[in-house]
Amino acid sequence: MGEQIQTQTTQPPSSLPENPSPAKSRKLSSHSSPRTAAILLPITRLLSSHDVVAAALRHLRSSDPVLAPVIDAYEPPKFENSDTPFLALAKSILYQQITHKAGTTIYNRFVSLCGGETRVCPISVLALTPPQLLQIGVSARKVSFLHDLANKYRTGILSDSKILTMEDRALVSLIAMVKGFGVLSVHMFMIFTLHRPDVLPVGDANLRKGVQMLYGLEELPRPSQMEKLCERWRPYRSVASWYIWRLIEANGVQGKAESGETGAGSPMGPATT
Repeated sequence: MGEQIQTQTTQPPSSLPENPSPAKSRKLSSHSSPRTAAILLPITRLLSSHDVVAAALRHLRSSDPVLAPVIDAYEPPKFENSDTPFLALAKSILYQQITHKAGTTIYNRFVSLCGGETRVCPISVLALTPPQLLQIGVSARKVSFLHDLANKYRTGILSDSKILTMEDRALVSLIAMVKGFGVLSVHMFMIFTLHRPDVLPVGDANLRKGVQMLYGLEELPRPSQMEKLCERWRPYRSVASWYIWRLIEANGVQGKAESGETGAGSPMGPATT
């Protein structure tokens, strides 16, 4: 646990965001072939770009002086996950609601069944029978989630290119159609896999607790209040959220997990990547 961070309760002024520079393009996997058949699409303003993170920090320090001491207490975040969307979504299903160690064991067995990580694709997942997946420790419920995800790729409802180029709100609605993914799960996927810069996981109890702590609020803000409270962070709410999770960790406080939510990893997100 890190050193406790003192926060202020004054109301910070607003300011206009900095103009971020383009990020590097990203590899995609075809919905009908493994990741070896990758193509490139021009994707901009991703947090995998150090320039975008730097612009985010300048904006957040200027627009929210209350958050500035938290930013100063940590090294800038690094968003370096290079998994394709399909692989990341399948992985998040396997890691749901179990320890990281157990998830890693099952994931490695799953990858082996597919013929290696570069061969994890909708076709290879659909080729795995429920008995095969059950034998390596995947629950029956997760088997249905994996096959539902792969089928949505097979039918064209989902594809890596759609996921990487779709507007944020439409993307949330689309991925939430997959069994096993709620809105919070999709928000975490958008931040830590897609590196989208302006995602605010309003349903995360830890983020809400951190905002309460940061601004000295008497009550835990409701999800419906979070948008207004965090408006000053736009268009870099993902980065601000990362620092709020660090604030929660440093002070040893965690909110209760949201009931019924499953999906993409720890809602606290990684401290480093």
